[in-house]
Amino acid sequence: MKLSQIINENSIISELKAKDKKSALEELADAIAGQDRTVKRDSVVKVLMEREQLGTTGIGDGVAIPHGRLKEISRPVISFGRSKDGLDFESLDGQPTYLFFLLIAPYNSFDVNIQVLAKIARILKSSAFRKKLMDAGSREEIYQTIIQTDEELST
Repeated sequence: MKLSQIINENSIISELKAKDKKSALEELADAIAGQDRTVKRDSVVKVLMEREQLGTTGIGDGVAIPHGRLKEISRPVISFGRSKDGLDFESLDGQPTYLFFLLIAPYNSFDVNIQVLAKIARILKSSAFRKKLMDAGSREEIYQTIIQTDEELST
């Protein structure tokens, strides 16, 4: 599955206002709920906070991939947020987190969830990709960077 099939340019936040983990998750959930009426913001935040209690999704290198599954949706959805100042997301490396990919997948689609998580993690391993996301000047530029990088890795 290509990221272009599940991320919408309007679900990208080029500058998160959040200063802490819960606020970041709420802001990212708002971006998804604004694009898909079947997704309820409070349900997303609840699922994400429950997932965070199992262990942080702040994977290090300034990256977090909060994720969860909901019964109410029929296809995966993604939002992306960037915090130029970084925030404490209780990351595995103890460093601030700058880049956030939030994934919500249908409850009964474990395989799709894992595939999309793996794809996001794979592209985020590239320091050049992370730098491009940090340097992007607009939501449109962030979106094009994500889509172009995904296309390059898919060929």
